[in-house]
Amino acid sequence: MKRVVITGMGVISPVGNSLKAFWDGLLAGVCGVGPITRFDTEGFKAKLAAEVKDFNPADFGMDVPTQRRMDKFTQYAVAAAKQAVEESGIVGTVEPERLGVYVGSGIGGMSTFVEQSNRLNERGPSRVSALFIPMMISNMAAGTIAIQYNAQGPCLPTVTACATSTHAVGEAYRAIAHGYADAIVAGGTEATITPLAVAGFTTCMALSLEQDPLKASLPFDARRAGFVMGEGAGILVLEEYERAVKRGAHIYAEICGYGNTCDAYHVTAPRPDGSGGARAMELALREAALSGEDCLYINAHGTGTPLNDKSETLAIKRALGEEAARRAIISSTKSMTGHMLGAAGAVELIASAKAVEEGVVPPTIGLTEPDPECDLDYTPLTARRANLTIAVSTSLGFGGHNGAVALRPAKL
Repeated sequence: MKRVVITGMGVISPVGNSLKAFWDGLLAGVCGVGPITRFDTEGFKAKLAAEVKDFNPADFGMDVPTQRRMDKFTQYAVAAAKQAVEESGIVGTVEPERLGVYVGSGIGGMSTFVEQSNRLNERGPSRVSALFIPMMISNMAAGTIAIQYNAQGPCLPTVTACATSTHAVGEAYRAIAHGYADAIVAGGTEATITPLAVAGFTTCMALSLEQDPLKASLPFDARRAGFVMGEGAGILVLEEYERAVKRGAHIYAEICGYGNTCDAYHVTAPRPDGSGGARAMELALREAALSGEDCLYINAHGTGTPLNDKSETLAIKRALGEEAARRAIISSTKSMTGHMLGAAGAVELIASAKAVEEGVVPPTIGLTEPDPECDLDYTPLTARRANLTIAVSTSLGFGGHNGAVALRPAKL
């Protein structure tokens, strides 16, 4: 197997629309949650979300006609990809047939879907836009990025709910490791802060109904009562190690393990004993050759729902053993970004790569009343330094989808 490294990263998020702004925001404990501004929340029980702020597609090369042909989820992906691809310097160094795109979305163009459904009902079938389908389908972010960078290699958008972009990066890692591509633009994107999505997640008892932004997204806290919907995109450029070194690319971290499992238990609830998530973590860390000498950081799925955080704590203990679990340094960046759904895994993997690169663990903000059943080291309130030698980012999606990607610092 070939070695695989990260040579570019881009972020559009509720705490910043660049890698630097995002990382600085996490380390400062910035809360990206606030009142929903996209629509009138009168009559809605959930009134908060973690919205992307100050996003202008034109800043990322999208003129007005281009913007009109893209749903917001594609705009976010294109913007994050532009950051990652330009930083990596990958274009022009790899044959088009050896450059791939693995960018997924858990839901796709929901705002387009709702808008065109309303147009059909109000104005008739002839008034539905000819661009409805290409704007709405969830593979279009990947397709658009591939067109933009002439990436003629493997193109595989994943759709595994909240595990979408963890699986996208993991599958891209495997494709490069096994020689199917030299580099892949990988990650995820989501833009679902719409009345229909908020109503749907609320009625399935998933969202926090808290009115105070600082008390809404509370992973591993005894007061947690649901997640806060977020949005944005996270994109990474994955590249074969030898060619990255040869061309002098900056290497953030090396991807060294991937696990992909299913709970096969329930459409929304995790398996209570955490066994599915544990197996994904075990697979990733075994491939990464975790040892007792390692200083491990876990970027937890940590949604702030009662069932998830409890079962994830059990999963960590099951994967590592009680003693090693208590030594691990863990945090949930969803406490700041909210739950970015299909984009969450990639954004959290970016946070993990920065953590191992700089030796700093971002905090779990708001964690002032730890749940006795969530009794591990969840890095409450403030970031802290640690000599990290390995990290694993985990994602647990509706449908029982579990994913984990392990990283080591570039220097190792």
